[in-house]
Amino acid sequence: MIPEFSDRSKELQEKLLKFMDDFIYPNEDLFKQQQEEAKERWSVPPIMEDLKKEARSQGLWNLFLPESEAVEPMSNLDYAPLCEIMGRSPIAPEATNCAAPDTGNMEVLTRYAGEAQQKEWLTPLLNGEIRSAFAMTEPAVASSDATNIECRIERDGDEYVINGRKWWTSGIGDPRCKIMILMGKTDPNNPDRYRQQSMILVPTESKGVTIEKMLHVFGYDDAPHGHGQVLFENVRVPADNMLLGEGRGFEIAQGRLGPGRIHHCMRQIGVAERALELMCKRTKERVAFGRPVSEQTVTLERIADARCAIDSARLLVLHAAHKMDTVGNKEARKEIAMIKVAVPNMTCKVVDMAIQAHGGGGVSQVFPLASMYAHSRTLRLADGPDEVHRNQIGRLELRRWN
Repeated sequence: MIPEFSDRSKELQEKLLKFMDDFIYPNEDLFKQQQEEAKERWSVPPIMEDLKKEARSQGLWNLFLPESEAVEPMSNLDYAPLCEIMGRSPIAPEATNCAAPDTGNMEVLTRYAGEAQQKEWLTPLLNGEIRSAFAMTEPAVASSDATNIECRIERDGDEYVINGRKWWTSGIGDPRCKIMILMGKTDPNNPDRYRQQSMILVPTESKGVTIEKMLHVFGYDDAPHGHGQVLFENVRVPADNMLLGEGRGFEIAQGRLGPGRIHHCMRQIGVAERALELMCKRTKERVAFGRPVSEQTVTLERIADARCAIDSARLLVLHAAHKMDTVGNKEARKEIAMIKVAVPNMTCKVVDMAIQAHGGGGVSQVFPLASMYAHSRTLRLADGPDEVHRNQIGRLELRRWN
């Protein structure tokens, strides 16, 4: 049984729903228009700063932090419906300073960074003044097994020297991106494969950092955010930029990826809800073979299947969030893995049904469904592919019967 949301969460849900109706949905087209008219593709549409200012004035800001001295913390359970609401629009998470990868990076800095590191990087991130990137995945190895990572971080006096190549470094294309959290190997010969890696802060303007190319997701470049392939050639950063200490990279990754995965799933519930809404509206407007498409049996069945699937997935997400709050991320790892498999797969199916109901328009830029599908499909790979999570679920389930 899922406990009831707090009064604060309920109040914020109402405020956020109104904010979406008054400011987010009406400005989605303007955001796209400003993108298309910009001289520089990798620039931020001016409307975004207006939305951020409005969200902050309404107290709809940094809602994701479960522990913080800078803002009032919020439990994962209470944040879940808020994140779902924001997930209904691609521009809402950034407008409220609740967008990935900044959310995960801010949580890392909150939990593991020193006072000086927090002052230099966490404070401007919390204020929405800069953005950040997370550099973990590599093109040369199967990064689903993170122990394969080859990027080297070597100590040289009062500095660390970084050499390697990363890709899917999300956020690196944004001109406001000023800091990366990079995972690499400091002790490749350690017999404990999970103590070989470390995480370190790398300013994006460091000498030796080269963005080799921006990667597309099913043809989408995701500007101004983007996903880059980045080369690190003898990049030097102060030794104080090391997070928590050498060999603690996996420890930090587990602290970061658990909340990040559940945030993705919360937003995906919102994506699926938006797709179902579009499907219902579209089929009620269009007539085929003498009656509205909405009255066709196949359409009714698909709408029913979508509603059942969304509500079932939401309950899984809320259960995982509640378990994270009550017993911790480590004990909730099976539930986190379950939603990471179930929710993106559900969203892909719901969006696919919505595309089918829209006809040819569903795969065009006229409607947001093609983009929704592309990003939902990508989440079956991001933060660990389905296969890895399924293996973990299976192993944990088998332990019950030893």
